[in-house]
Amino acid sequence: MLVGLRIENFALIDSLDLQFGAGMTVLTGETGAGKSIILEAIDAALGGKVSSRSIRAGADRSVVEATFELDANGIQWLKEQEIEPLDGLFLVCSRELANPQENRRWRWRSRLNGIVVNRQQMEQLRLRIVEITAQGQTVQLGRPALQREWLDVYGGEVVLSMRDAVAAAFDACEKAREALDRRRTTDQVRLQRIDQLEYQLQELTAANLDSPDELEVLEKESQRLAHCVELQQQCYQVYQAIYQCDRDSDFSGTVAAADLLGKAERIMSEMIGYDRSLQGILEMVSQAHIQVTEAGRQLFSYSTALESDPQRLEEIQARIRQLKLIARKYGPTLAEAIAHYQCISSELEELTSNSQTLDLLEKSYEEAKHYLYDACSKLHIERRVAADKLETHLVEQLKPLAMENVRFKVTLTPNTPCSNGSDRVVFELSANPGEPLQPLVATASGGEMSRFLLALKACFSQVDGAGTLLFDEIDTGVSGRVAGAIASKLYQLSGQHQILCVTHQPIVAAMADHHFHVNKQVIPQPMSEAERTVVQVKELDNQQRHAELAQMTGGQSATQAYAFAESLLAEAAKLRQSLAIYREC
Repeated sequence: MLVGLRIENFALIDSLDLQFGAGMTVLTGETGAGKSIILEAIDAALGGKVSSRSIRAGADRSVVEATFELDANGIQWLKEQEIEPLDGLFLVCSRELANPQENRRWRWRSRLNGIVVNRQQMEQLRLRIVEITAQGQTVQLGRPALQREWLDVYGGEVVLSMRDAVAAAFDACEKAREALDRRRTTDQVRLQRIDQLEYQLQELTAANLDSPDELEVLEKESQRLAHCVELQQQCYQVYQAIYQCDRDSDFSGTVAAADLLGKAERIMSEMIGYDRSLQGILEMVSQAHIQVTEAGRQLFSYSTALESDPQRLEEIQARIRQLKLIARKYGPTLAEAIAHYQCISSELEELTSNSQTLDLLEKSYEEAKHYLYDACSKLHIERRVAADKLETHLVEQLKPLAMENVRFKVTLTPNTPCSNGSDRVVFELSANPGEPLQPLVATASGGEMSRFLLALKACFSQVDGAGTLLFDEIDTGVSGRVAGAIASKLYQLSGQHQILCVTHQPIVAAMADHHFHVNKQVIPQPMSEAERTVVQVKELDNQQRHAELAQMTGGQSATQAYAFAESLLAEAAKLRQSLAIYREC
């Protein structure tokens, strides 16, 4: 149940804090006063569509925050998301929108009890706690896919689980068909592909690709062998610099590095006798002497082992050319060429394998198709059972809505099996005596569609998981008598659900447990001559309700309008009392 709504800088609302109660709540006001903005804010808090225009002009950010009291199922779902309910019972759904900076896109963030959540989590939550129904939704009532979805939900867990089984069977059947289609490729095309793959496989096998790093390793070895003479000469020069300086060397007339470091070490050893603080420096000089000596030793070993090998160099360069060619054809890197080798090996095995014969694939496809048709048949039977119940139930709900002669039928027409089964679901309606049943979208007027939608919600009240139902002008375009019937139905629904309803009908407003008035005000801006339009919402007391209902009736003198409003409230009180038993069921 929605218990609170806080709005900052959303559309035309600068700041608003509302508290809601159980039962039936109505929002009234002049056309264009901003009543629907309240429902849009609730929708936004639950992850609904928003845009940069949702942020009030001139504001940097917008915040909508809806607080709900959860039932046991809602608490369980919340804990599955590793989010604790506040005080063990409450959930705060908040959404913040911020204006973009420079060329960045505007951004939004959703939170549940302060914890950031993703869009998928918000969609799951929305299905559990709130459902919004608008009069414009009646346009969608004619869609067979939507009618099928309603029928399946009405059928409950039995139908939904069978539909899941059909979806799994359809997926398995599609995979079997695709495998068969691949196998049924003409022999000529298949053999051409085999020849192509065998050529590639032979070339790659001959290349003996073991490691993706082979090319890099060989290029390093090639570089070393190609410059063997230079390396030997430079090794000799470095060795001379470290150990001995011949007269013919570049270092003639200089002292070797090892000798200099040895001399420095001896001098430092004498200095230690006079100042122990030089111990650290001595250790560094000693370490340098050791490292230079070791470097000379290793360099001598390296130069001794260094030999020119023209044959090995030629072999390496040939291998490098081969690997680069392979990489260009199947790469562009050696690692990708190796991956290509593995891929074509699998494809070639599939094309030539005797285990996946055409007969076996055909048999597998027929079995999968048989299982799919069997699952669709079982789903059809359960849908028919649900359709029969819905036909009876919906007529019972429509008759009190001034549709005493209504007839309703759910037609299930065979269709090509798909993931949703093999039924095309069509709702057919006859609202007047003597008229044949016709598809809903072709026969119902706007007012009849509104009543049909409300009756559907009443049918779903026992199976619908949403605890709060929001109706946006669902009573538009109906007469006073029909509006009274809609008011009664909404009041009955408020026994199982919290109802929030935007309405222009005084008789609907009179039936409510709580009444809010919405209006627009043009107010001056502080420290400025400019004016701004803001939407204000106020919960009405009993006296204010009389005045609002009198205003809604219109076309009468003030005295007559007030008297009519008083009579509406009195009649509504009597009607609520008579409906109390249905509301409690």
